Amino acid sequence: MTADARDTGHPLGVRTPAGRAWHRFRSHRLALVSLFLLVALAALALAGPWIARWRDIDPNATDLLARLEPPSARYWLGTDDIGRDVFQRLLDGGRVSLLVALVAALLSAVIGAVVGVLAGFVGGRLDSLLMRLTDSFIALPLLPLLIVLAAIDVRKLGASESFAQSDQLSLYRIIIIVALTGWTTVARLVRAETLSLKARDFVRAATALGASPLRVMLRHILPNAASPIVVATTLSVGNIVLFESVLSFLGLGIQPPHASWGNMLTGAQDFIWNVPLLALWPGLLIFLAVIAFNFLGDGLQDALDPRAERR
Repeated sequence: MTADARDTGHPLGVRTPAGRAWHRFRSHRLALVSLFLLVALAALALAGPWIARWRDIDPNATDLLARLEPPSARYWLGTDDIGRDVFQRLLDGGRVSLLVALVAALLSAVIGAVVGVLAGFVGGRLDSLLMRLTDSFIALPLLPLLIVLAAIDVRKLGASESFAQSDQLSLYRIIIIVALTGWTTVARLVRAETLSLKARDFVRAATALGASPLRVMLRHILPNAASPIVVATTLSVGNIVLFESVLSFLGLGIQPPHASWGNMLTGAQDFIWNVPLLALWPGLLIFLAVIAFNFLGDGLQDALDPRAERR
């Protein structure tokens, strides 16, 4: 072991910033378990079509002679009220719910990062305008707003009949709605970080050497503001899973026959007393996904903050 490794208290492999961040992340046991759980859920969801072909089961095929079957060798978690395999629909629903959450969170992060870095770096009237816009979005009641926007008939906005009737419309609509309303947290975090960074010597040196404002923002500000963006995005994914589930539960999200964890709960509510497992499985997966993303966000916050180093 070298003197540097002894002085820092780290093994040789964790002397780099990335290595130290990974070392701190591994020390957060709940975050590590959450990461493995989310990877397993995502892998199972992505493997859903192959598993369905291997089991020779169509998750959307109905069989009224096999409705509300208990778990068996053929139907691993039983069947729903119209004879569809619950296990396969959970995999399909996970693929939809996680896709909506991840894509919407990434789009929200991009919008929030752009707004935040412009407000913090340019300042002045633009800063005031963007922050008042951010405050206006924060003041809006989010769930009622999402319900109203999800109920809009896109044909009245000029969309074609074929697009309005397409199966993917509800998926695109939820992603766009959540992305357009969920960027405020990232925007405020990035603005605060930008205000701190633009007073640093390396940013002043880049400006003095003639770097354009766009280059300074892209090469010096945003890379150094990545930590709050990553943490806020990770934490928002769990909330988006909940929003998608609530909208689907209310009939304004993913529409049958396509599965999501939210609309599976909707279909199970009439059988909650007779067949409680129909509601248990999607509810449990929503709970696990939300908790896992929150713990993962906590772990990333500790890992990306050098002051949170664990001894």
